[in-house]
Parts: sequence; C-alpha cells; structure tokens
Amino acid sequence: MVSFRDVLSQVKQSIREVDPGDADALRDEALFLDVREADEVAQGVIPGAMHIPRGYVELQIEGRVPDRATKIVVYCAGGTRSALAAKALGDLGYVDVVSMAGGFNKWKDEGRPWSTPRVLDADQRNRYQRHLLLPEVGEAGQQQLLDSRVLLLGAGGLGSPAALYLAAAGVGTLGIIDMDVVDASNLQRQILHNLDRIGDRKVDSAKKTLTLMNPDVTVVTYDTRLGADNILSIIDGYDVIVDGTDNFPTRYLVNDASLLKRIPVVHGSIFRFEGQVTVFSPYEGPCYRCLIPEPPPAELAPSCAEAGVLGVLPGIIGSLQAMETIKLLLDLGEPLVGRLLAYDALEASFRTFKVRRDPACPACGESAEAIVIAEYDELCMPHALAVPAAV
Repeated sequence: MVSFRDVLSQVKQSIREVDPGDADALRDEALFLDVREADEVAQGVIPGAMHIPRGYVELQIEGRVPDRATKIVVYCAGGTRSALAAKALGDLGYVDVVSMAGGFNKWKDEGRPWSTPRVLDADQRNRYQRHLLLPEVGEAGQQQLLDSRVLLLGAGGLGSPAALYLAAAGVGTLGIIDMDVVDASNLQRQILHNLDRIGDRKVDSAKKTLTLMNPDVTVVTYDTRLGADNILSIIDGYDVIVDGTDNFPTRYLVNDASLLKRIPVVHGSIFRFEGQVTVFSPYEGPCYRCLIPEPPPAELAPSCAEAGVLGVLPGIIGSLQAMETIKLLLDLGEPLVGRLLAYDALEASFRTFKVRRDPACPACGESAEAIVIAEYDELCMPHALAVPAAV
C-alpha cells in the first residue's frame, strides 16, 4: 500500500524546491502564491503574495494568472501543500514554478519580511462568499469594495435599486442626497421605502433599509438641496457618483463639479418604457454637456409625473448603474465610457450607441474655459428632462 509520504516524495522529485533565502532573492521578479487557508493567512503573509487556498488552485489560477510563463513561488506553512500545488500548476502547463521548502514558518523564523494582513472576518467571508469565488474579485476586490465610497443622487426610482445592490455588494460608504419625503405614489418603483415610512424623510428611510441589509455599510445622509453652494463639499472624497436625478439644472451642476473633482458619474435615465445608462469619466470620455449641449424645450421633454413610467423599469436601469459602479471601483471589464446603452422594455431590446467627446464642449473641450460652479435654474424648467429620465 502506497503511503502519503511515498506520494509526497514522488511529487517533490518531480518539482523544483528552493529554500527561503533563494525565494527571497526572487521577490522582484516572481509572483508569490500563498496556498494556505484563510485563518493561516490572517496570522501573517509575505508582502505582495497572492492568496489562493490549496483546494482552489486548479479552479482559480487560470483566471488570476493567465500567463503560464509567469515565474511563481508557491508557499504554504511548511512546504507540503506548496509542493502539491506546484505539481498541479506544472500539470496545468505553468512552466516556471518552484515550491518554497519550509514554507512561511521557516521564512518567518529566519527574520525575513512579513506582515499581518487586513482580512475579512468569518461573518464577512460568509456574506461575500460568492464574490470571493470570482477570481476577478476575490478577497482583495472585496476589501476594495469595503473601502470604497459612492454617492447616490436621489433615493427614488433609480437610486433605490442601485443603493440596494451596492449595499449588498459591500460598498463600505454610501452617501445619499435627497430632500424629499416618502409618498404613497413613490412605492410603485422606489423600493427602498414602504407604507410604514410614508411621510418620513427619504434619506432616513433609505438608511434604515440599507443598514438592516448590511451592517458593513456606513450610510451618510444629506437631507438638503444640491446646489452650487454645497456640491463641491458634498461630492468631495467619493469614488463614484450615481446620478438618479431628473432635471437639467442638477445634471449640468453635477457634470461641472464632477469634472472639477475628476469623479466619474454613472448616469441613468428612464421614461415610460425606455431607459438609458452611460458613464461620464472626466476627460477620458464625453461629459454630459458633450451629449446634451443645450436642454430641449420643456414641452419636448415631459417628466414621468406627466407621462408615466412602468415601475419595474427603474429597477432594471438602477441595477445596471450599480453594475457599472462596481466595474469602476474594481477596474473590471469595459465600463460604458463613450457608450450609451439604451433599453426598450416593450421590445426587450438593448442597443449601444457610441458617444464621442465634443472638441468644442464648453466644459471639457480643448478650448474650454475654467469651470465655474453656478446655478443653472435659468436654463430650463426644474422638471425638464434631458434624455428620457425620471425617478
């Protein structure tokens, strides 16, 4: 009967091993792969190491290290699991892999550099388990989400689903600005609120819902009108702005302030059975003024209060805004920068339109003058809509 010791001996004969001193000399050129369990990693790591538990190496390595020519130093606590992982990597076609004999314990005993990482606790690991399984997110990505700050403009039809999904995803700080109160007519689409909260301030209702959903999330409320006198101080420090506003003056104000602060804006708009989503990334893609240089006459852009909206539509568009926000926070995929995604609910169709920066744009164009934050109420009626939009 073959013993594990015999199997391990055969494995070690088929791989390359290095001692901690030789591994240390490779730190500038090799990827260090930690294959210990999460509770072991919490006690200390080699700085810069990638963590994949031994049981997930074969499942995750191709997604996280697609280049099979990457030089990899694998380590565990004592050198056994790293040897098995090195053999598995070799079988998968990774051609420059070594196992560190003696593992992290020997590395630490020899006084080599190590640090105690910030790790998710047991409740967080359970809550975000499905994120942790995604190589594109993992523990590092989840930590990034917990460290992120997102400001939602409005706790209405678009802000509700966006806030719910961002809170569920573990975005650590959510700011919400809204100066309205909950009304029975809101409940057809504004799913942050309920019948018991009719008459409550919307920001207070939103905070109750979100903190009950996820205690990791800090909700900062702004029960005020967003204006030229406060916008720069309110948006300062946020990583992304989620725009659920429904009027031209605020959209132009947000556009100009976001350009000054260089904060990306995830824009959403809805009208009857149609919705649109895009991302305004300052000076990388077009801004709102590139898309809508001047507001159309109010009679050509009726509000949803006048024309109506199917209640489920903002759920779809707001969810897309949440997705685009997470992509920006984690640098995933291709955000909708320079692209406008249009959804027609009746046709069940999506169309994507390219939108380019306007060289003559008065806000971000080549010859644009210095941005001055000012009120824009004189440009249009307060309820006017740009592209199909409303909350």
